[in-house]
Amino acid sequence: MSRFDYLERRLEQLIDQDRLRRLVPRQIDGNELVVNHSRLHNFGSNDYLGLADQPVQAATGGSAASALVCGWTNTHQQLAQELAAFESSESAVLFPSGYAACSGTIATLAERGDLILSDELNHASLIDGCRLSRAERVIYPHRDCRFVEEKLSEIRTRFERVWIVTDGVFSMDGHLAPLPQLADIGDRYDATLIVDEAHGTGVLGAGGRGVCEWLEVEDRVPIRIGTLSKAIASQGGFVVGPRVVVDYLINRCRSLIFSTALAPAAVAAARRSLRMIISEPQRREILQQLSQQVRESLSLVASPTERGVPIIPVVLGSEGKAVDAAHQLIQRGFYVPAIRPPTVPTGTARLRISLSASHDPEIVGRLCEEVGQMLP
Repeated sequence: MSRFDYLERRLEQLIDQDRLRRLVPRQIDGNELVVNHSRLHNFGSNDYLGLADQPVQAATGGSAASALVCGWTNTHQQLAQELAAFESSESAVLFPSGYAACSGTIATLAERGDLILSDELNHASLIDGCRLSRAERVIYPHRDCRFVEEKLSEIRTRFERVWIVTDGVFSMDGHLAPLPQLADIGDRYDATLIVDEAHGTGVLGAGGRGVCEWLEVEDRVPIRIGTLSKAIASQGGFVVGPRVVVDYLINRCRSLIFSTALAPAAVAAARRSLRMIISEPQRREILQQLSQQVRESLSLVASPTERGVPIIPVVLGSEGKAVDAAHQLIQRGFYVPAIRPPTVPTGTARLRISLSASHDPEIVGRLCEEVGQMLP
């Protein structure tokens, strides 16, 4: 009997539940994937503005060390300064991934004697950061501001500091966090709001600065976390905020201090994309038009502030239905991933359509026709 038989049994349970995941080698070619010699229209990418295939000036080699040792170059410093200016923040720092930025920032800033209130549908990186911190944690129902306020009215006096942690755009639902209401609660109860803008940066707001700009609360959210791997079409993460916060992270955040700094190629690609986000607002306009088109075609209800979000879930219920639907779409030339528990709650398995400004509207229309036939 193998000492790893228990792992085999657990994997077999995942198979029975239609939840087993496997890595599938795919070749990315613009807005298409090549899988087993078949070309598929790609609706699973987070390349929202279509910048991932833009040429970048050659940058070779790795960073070879952590940022504090010798991996932080003049180019890293320039990108950090450009991000701070873009976000109208005092300072910024780069992380090796968005996951490292989220988990490390929360785990570093929230301490024993503090309280964290975290949305139940927050990304795993925020959840893990909350768990790694020594703060007391309260998980509040999704976007339930009344719960947050009632909880703080009961227990606020027990804690030195309070942090309200939320995604800006919830990546599996396309929902926006109720940031104005959360900021009001923060003001009333002396709580600091931290927002992960991973799916908002470059996509929402007149300047592309994300949900905080879109909902007009930038000056009320002192700490914002972002990724370089979605609309910015590179790799890595960042945090913008007051200089004292950034300096503290540089000195205390383990996921920053003990990770090799971003590779020069990733920094160069991020700088290029950031310039294009600023200079080409039409990409956001096209993306929002496509997002509205899909929602209207599939009769999906969304609030006025969410109609332009390029994450569109088509909830089918069971894991089997979602997997079968994704397989049918592959047969018809479309890649749309099936999202299953534990990524989403049980009973809400879904297709997750991700749109890009570079998608052909005609292809998007054909996708809507195919998906529409699968709806009840």
